[in-house]
Amino acid sequence: MSLMSEDDPADEISDIEDRIEALAEVAERCRKYILASKVAIGSGAALLLITILGLLGTGQTAALGSIALVLGGIVSLGSNVSTLRQTDDSIRAAEALRAQLIGRIDLRMVSDAPMKLM
Repeated sequence: MSLMSEDDPADEISDIEDRIEALAEVAERCRKYILASKVAIGSGAALLLITILGLLGTGQTAALGSIALVLGGIVSLGSNVSTLRQTDDSIRAAEALRAQLIGRIDLRMVSDAPMKLM
């Protein structure tokens, strides 16, 4: 992310905070998909085990469906874990840039002297 202007870092900081918020939403969505993927893998494995043991009385269709569920869950899990890692890296980079911009702001001390009323 490049610096937009040296004159008003408050606007840049605001833009970066908006980006961090959007990235946080992406990360949360990835976490939900990761959980759903794990549920799919577990459900598919359980269905496959039940099918192999013959507890449902169904045959090849259930076995193929359970294998597809496991494989789909694995693919989705891998994809979302990768996206989550990239998103977390982007969040850390944006937070570092925000901290750098905040460090550049010329902050003034507020005195503890009482204010005079006019």
